[in-house]
Amino acid sequence: MAKSNKHTKAPEAEANTMHPTVRHSRKRIAITGGSGRVGKALRNSLSGKVTSIKIVDIVDPGMLGPNETWEKVDISDYAVLSGSLEDVDAVVHLAGHPNERKIEDILRVNVLGTHNVLEAARHNGIERVVFGSSNHAIGFYPRETKITETDPMRPDSLYGLSKCWGELEAGLYYDKFGIRTLNIRIGNAGERPIDARSLHIWVSARDLAQLVLIGLEHPDITCTTVFGVSHVPSSWWNNSTATALGYIPMDSAEEIAGPDTEKELPSPLPKVAEHFQGGRFCVIDHDGKVRQRTP
Repeated sequence: MAKSNKHTKAPEAEANTMHPTVRHSRKRIAITGGSGRVGKALRNSLSGKVTSIKIVDIVDPGMLGPNETWEKVDISDYAVLSGSLEDVDAVVHLAGHPNERKIEDILRVNVLGTHNVLEAARHNGIERVVFGSSNHAIGFYPRETKITETDPMRPDSLYGLSKCWGELEAGLYYDKFGIRTLNIRIGNAGERPIDARSLHIWVSARDLAQLVLIGLEHPDITCTTVFGVSHVPSSWWNNSTATALGYIPMDSAEEIAGPDTEKELPSPLPKVAEHFQGGRFCVIDHDGKVRQRTP
């Protein structure tokens, strides 16, 4: 049985049709992985738009912003994690290995850690989660294939596979317990696009924050998946679900890109890296043969 929250839940903001759909949230949120590169940028963009931010991370975040706190927590330790989430209204889950690792590490941190976040949310009566998924959950689609979030997952790595797990388990926790999750398949979240691939999948911090606020507040979220991408040329993704939720990107990849986006970053197997959406992640342990996969 899930226990009820000891605190009074913040009311959900009323969605409107103005840009952006959700401007702020009165929720107290936890950001797992909030000390990381993406977490720091997101915290800065969410400053003043949520009531408070608790950083849940094993790494010291350094100087804290207004209404920020930090708790040193390993997400693979369920008891400590669950205790740290007792006084929040929602969780933005970014923690985990951000790249390819041994299967043992992926299972302990990315898979078990995500399970612990969802289970701790259930235990504490938390009804909203925003899951930082990844474009690597669908990285083995060819670049000429424009996909939607309902197309089958095609992970390009064990890391990408762990994001598939997270999306699927979020669905289980909605169907069984009513926990609402927005899965954001984050593209390239750097300060700016750095090569030809990132130009097509780049997302700014403030556009990512806009999606997070939608995930925290929009009434139509169930277990919903969107692509985390700003205005980009020739997008590989149909992001109509995000648009229907009121997402309107504010930033353009082309406007911020430099001349280095004319070329792809070097790869030992360019015919693989430059064929698939996942780029160099697809090359890891690849035998070099490009295959056409049937549905």
